[in-house]
Amino acid sequence: MTSKIELLTLHEQAELQNGWLKTRLDVLMPELMQRAGLDMWIVACREYSEDPVIMSLLPAESLSARRRTILVFARRANSAGDDGADAVERLTLSRYGYAGFYEPVWDPDAEDQHVCLARLIKERAPKTIGINTSEVSAFGDGLSHTEYSLIRGALDEDSAARLVSAEGLCVGWLERRIPAEITAYARLVEIGHRIIAQAFSTQVIHPGITHTDDVVWWMRQTLQDMGLPAWFQPSIDIQAPGQAWDSSHPRTVILPGDLLHCDMGFHYLGLATDQQQHAYVLLPGEKDAPAGLRAALAAGNRLQDIHMQAMQVGRTGNDVLRAALEQAKSEGIRPQIYSHPLGYHGHAAGPTIGLWDRQGGVPGSGDYPLFDDTVYSIELNITHSVPEWDGQDVRMMLEEDAVLSGGAMRWLAGRQEKLHLIG
Repeated sequence: MTSKIELLTLHEQAELQNGWLKTRLDVLMPELMQRAGLDMWIVACREYSEDPVIMSLLPAESLSARRRTILVFARRANSAGDDGADAVERLTLSRYGYAGFYEPVWDPDAEDQHVCLARLIKERAPKTIGINTSEVSAFGDGLSHTEYSLIRGALDEDSAARLVSAEGLCVGWLERRIPAEITAYARLVEIGHRIIAQAFSTQVIHPGITHTDDVVWWMRQTLQDMGLPAWFQPSIDIQAPGQAWDSSHPRTVILPGDLLHCDMGFHYLGLATDQQQHAYVLLPGEKDAPAGLRAALAAGNRLQDIHMQAMQVGRTGNDVLRAALEQAKSEGIRPQIYSHPLGYHGHAAGPTIGLWDRQGGVPGSGDYPLFDDTVYSIELNITHSVPEWDGQDVRMMLEEDAVLSGGAMRWLAGRQEKLHLIG
């Protein structure tokens, strides 16, 4: 087990998350609906066929949609809040209801669920009705064919003509963080750093005996035992003299002189992390990693700085990618950038900033702009030759979590600037 890291109990976590949800619904939903130009938003799905946004809209005690869950958000004209955004009615057409978050408006003994929905729409007469369909974003495309058919079949032609994509609202809702979430996010990242530090130590790694998969499963088991579910299988890989990052038959036993790389991410408090760091296994008599490896890490840190500086509110993901790559190459760095938003999901809603195999930009998701109060995994690599390894190229693959808030980027809990040393 890792050195003691105190986490909140499940009850405490639920209370915290429910407080966040209430604030988000009260404060963010009116603003985001106004920004998206929607008068009404319908989120409808069935148990085990959940829409990507539904769980972010339900209290923490809800572990799935129940039977068929329909949520309706309706902007109230002529009841503007202090910020100028219209207040929003929050309604649920569900057998179970969500007291304190949504107003139950459906009596299943008196009315068909979709007849009730059609009636609510006619009574409120919204000009635009958002439904979750999108050709670009999976986060905005959660309305199944059956659910769409049932909604469309219940509406008259006038109401049906007002149906539009709610893609912008889906993405905006999922990506936006309130101040309390941003504050808590720093703790998540710090926990990740502590787990990685222990994985990259002699508590876990015995050179000449330990294999990369042993460390992978130590990380996975540690996360599981702590109550931090991994959202992908962690990974550990080796670079060494004669073994490049893309070796087709890599050695898996960890030896002195190896450069190790890890990738790990987990969920806590409903939010996801994603981190990559490196360690060096000391040779007998060594006190530090070779200068060439330390220089490679410094080059990776410089690319992080360039990338962070390029991330500005209003720029698209493709704009950021282009600007950062151009600056890095002008400085003699051999870069790749493939950053992504973080939030309720690991590869979360928001702008795509490169893919490892799409360094020229990503049409569609890369054209989405950056907004304030959003969180990102700054994921990238640099290729750097190491004199001590006869000029062999290494890849320094770094990933740290950062927030764009107040118009500026900052690390949530620092970054790796020195290699972990094992031995």
